[in-house]
Amino acid sequence: MKGDLRPVELLHYVRLARRGWPFIVLSVIIAMSSAAVLTARTPPTYSASISMIVSGTDKESGMSTAYQSGMLSAQRVTSYASLLTSRRVLSRVVAPADADQLQSAVTAEVIPGTVLLRATVKNSDPVRAARLANTLGDTFTQVIDQIERPTPRSRPAVKVTVVDRATVPGAPDSPKPLVNQAVAILLALLLAFGLLFLRDRLDTTVKTIEVLQDVSRNSVLGIISFEKDAPRYPLIVRESGQSSRAEAFRSLRTNLQFIGVDRRPQSLVITSSLPNEGKSSTSANLAITLAQAGWRVVLVDGDLRRPRIPSYFGIEGAAGLTDVLIDKAELQDVIQTWGSPGLSILPCGKIPPNPSELLGSQGMRSVLAQLSQSYDMVIIDAPPLLPVTDAATLAAVCDATLLVVRHGKTRREHVTRAQELLASVNARLVGTVLNFVPEKKGKYGYGYSYGYAADVKTPVNV
Repeated sequence: MKGDLRPVELLHYVRLARRGWPFIVLSVIIAMSSAAVLTARTPPTYSASISMIVSGTDKESGMSTAYQSGMLSAQRVTSYASLLTSRRVLSRVVAPADADQLQSAVTAEVIPGTVLLRATVKNSDPVRAARLANTLGDTFTQVIDQIERPTPRSRPAVKVTVVDRATVPGAPDSPKPLVNQAVAILLALLLAFGLLFLRDRLDTTVKTIEVLQDVSRNSVLGIISFEKDAPRYPLIVRESGQSSRAEAFRSLRTNLQFIGVDRRPQSLVITSSLPNEGKSSTSANLAITLAQAGWRVVLVDGDLRRPRIPSYFGIEGAAGLTDVLIDKAELQDVIQTWGSPGLSILPCGKIPPNPSELLGSQGMRSVLAQLSQSYDMVIIDAPPLLPVTDAATLAAVCDATLLVVRHGKTRREHVTRAQELLASVNARLVGTVLNFVPEKKGKYGYGYSYGYAADVKTPVNV
């Protein structure tokens, strides 16, 4: 059902609260401090109560008369509760100028099911509160005695009698430090969680595997965590390939092997929605892991606008793909071998003024056909999808496309738009890679629950 809270959503909120615990703790501390200051600055208030009974005066004249007297008392008691806090009564207790202030400090209520009245007076002085309450009771009985006498010498039909006089209260009603602290903590938690959830709802960036799978309509084949020294060391050749970074790309390699059981791709375009999402480093390291597994791999720098592959591998990139496409060089003359086992690299070459036309030309199709015949896998580092059409052009003529998504930066609408662009050219999107994932999440939140492989380790971003 739509209204049910799925376990995945509940787990997401638990993770959200765990990530936002500093904000929650800070909110609680501020609330408790504010409550303590407010309690210290609030003057104490004491309450003194007096109880009165409303009764008839003709109870001895017979059962019928006594019954009527009781009914009359029940009818009067509600009106007397309002009269008790009127200026007519209160102006006799204090000076008329202070009647308004006393009126705000007096409450009167009828005890349900009885003819008893209870008046409560609040004051910062406990002795004064008790004195005002007793004076109010005495004054009210006199006022009722006058009101209920038709003539000065006649007998009143109803009288009010004080049955429980006020005593000096020993403890203030307010402030209540423990109650104030409890309310402050509760409000702080509600506010903190509310702001965290609101921020999460307003934040449309991709931060979970479930969201990425939903918006891309494809499996998440790899998770690459963030690492501080990744810009300085983008390749996985350090530490003899025994790092968690290398293990992450080996897991991605395994997942790619699974998706090609029936239709194994020979040419793979790696792209992203926007720049700076890690597509070039993903292309380079995936090519290295495939070569280490014995594959004949060629890495093509298909980003004819901002080529990055030569700088990653430390090779010369002056001659390359563009020279082949304009018939100024032969393909085998510009392909370079790097590392051991040998990884073949086709640099971009000179940056042309018309990248889209070159990539969509018949010459590019011919280059891809030659490479597919000579290598087990052709990996193409393509430009981002949304700013330019280069990647969509390449994806339309290649066997498969892999979309790189940056955690916490790529928006859901960007992924949706990229998926739509690929679908419009009938490109085969085989999966996605979640990049720049915070290392803690990569270790505890996502390291075992994606793709097809069961042996996914903790990845580190490149």
